[in-house]
Amino acid sequence: MSDNQYTPPKVWENAPSTGNKFANINSPVSGARFERELPVGNHAFQLYSLGTPNGQKVTIMFEELLALGITEAEYDAFLINIGDSDQFSSGFVGVNPNSKIPALVDKSGDEPVNVFESASILVHLAEKFGQFLPASGAARTQTFNWLFWAQGSAPFLGGGFGHFYAYADEKQEYPINRFAMEAKRQLDVLDKQLANNTYISGEEYTIADMAIWPWYGSLVLGRLYDAAEFLQVHTYSNVVRWAKQLDAREGVQRGRVVNRSFGEAWEQVPERHSAEDIDNVLKLRP
Repeated sequence: MSDNQYTPPKVWENAPSTGNKFANINSPVSGARFERELPVGNHAFQLYSLGTPNGQKVTIMFEELLALGITEAEYDAFLINIGDSDQFSSGFVGVNPNSKIPALVDKSGDEPVNVFESASILVHLAEKFGQFLPASGAARTQTFNWLFWAQGSAPFLGGGFGHFYAYADEKQEYPINRFAMEAKRQLDVLDKQLANNTYISGEEYTIADMAIWPWYGSLVLGRLYDAAEFLQVHTYSNVVRWAKQLDAREGVQRGRVVNRSFGEAWEQVPERHSAEDIDNVLKLRP
């Protein structure tokens, strides 16, 4: 038994702060921590989010819709900085009681509709505009299969591998090995699926691709956790092919830079009110 062996107490208690900002964001109690209304723009869709992989799913969807010429999909995107606890404001909790980004208010109908959880937002928009989700049959089922695969799998990559490999106070062999194995297993699942399919669920680009790419595409492109060499992501050649293919899409390029609060200056667009905002940012690319 090692000197730092942890023995759980009979009753769990919230540990005092360790100074780790990533470990101290959440608490065992939900709900608003302070009063603050959310900003509201001029478009029918009000998005409150951050340019993390989960946030990118939705902005990619909006930008793909706009790339098709669907002007009704114009949206206002407001930055929710989770490191500053913006997600615990009374306004944000009113839209998403789970205090997680992204959250959307759809004002396009007779009554405003709050939509939260990234997969729910993707389905909501796909059905509203009739795009990126097959209308029926096996293709629709396959899209849902992979969409929900992403919802169940990505927490092992992010909250599991990413947390212990990149953000934990100390590097610990057991959790890193445990979640590295799972991350590689998931990459192998995707690699085998993409060996015989252009896109995740077949030959059609869908919301399943939009849900999976920000996590696994970013990982194999070397943009996530600085873990490309550690996980030997280049060996998943089919995933790399797919990731590069999507990375070249206009909607993906635009969607991944909305509401970024980190990275290079050209990658940051705190608030989005028109397509011109993204155009101006993309022109600054090196």
